Amino acid sequence: MSESRDTRAKIRKAALRLFAERGYNAVSMRDLAEAVGMRQGGLYNHFEGKQALLSNLMETHMVALLEARNTAMAGINGTPARLEAFVRHHVAHHLNYPDDVFLAYMEIRSLDPENRARVVALRNRYEHMLRKILEDGCAEGLFSIGDAAVHARMLLAMMTGVTVWYRDDGRLARDEVVELYLGAALQSVGLSSVPS
Repeated sequence: MSESRDTRAKIRKAALRLFAERGYNAVSMRDLAEAVGMRQGGLYNHFEGKQALLSNLMETHMVALLEARNTAMAGINGTPARLEAFVRHHVAHHLNYPDDVFLAYMEIRSLDPENRARVVALRNRYEHMLRKILEDGCAEGLFSIGDAAVHARMLLAMMTGVTVWYRDDGRLARDEVVELYLGAALQSVGLSSVPS
């Protein structure tokens, strides 16, 4: 990795941690510079400013989430199995990246309109796959739900919320949590399990 790319990665890592701990508006470029051991002016060699850094973090997270979803869903056939794969992927992925998730959901309000539009477009692409699964399940007579768009948002909010309370040193292991969320998601569409 080149020195410039290494420095950029250090800045991103420090910004992610500080934004998640304190909130975007409470972190200054001076704070970021101190966290990576460089002068404040040096940050601008890598990012135009704090807004560009936030946008970069959020877009990178959403692109990685979309790519991971595509990998998790590859070759999965049958609507209930697609829902199962989506839920397993979503919960497990979010448990691995709690700071990224916090930023993507809580700090979208801090993006300027142009950056917000790009991030929201990526979020919409992600949500669309779950909505499509739900619509297909209803059309096939397999799922019993009201509005697929609302149900998709409800499931995403429920599953994303795992990052708020889960701790690795808690009572439940990650795989147990994934299974519990899967059970809740399946029950929400009227299934007790994924048909064989």
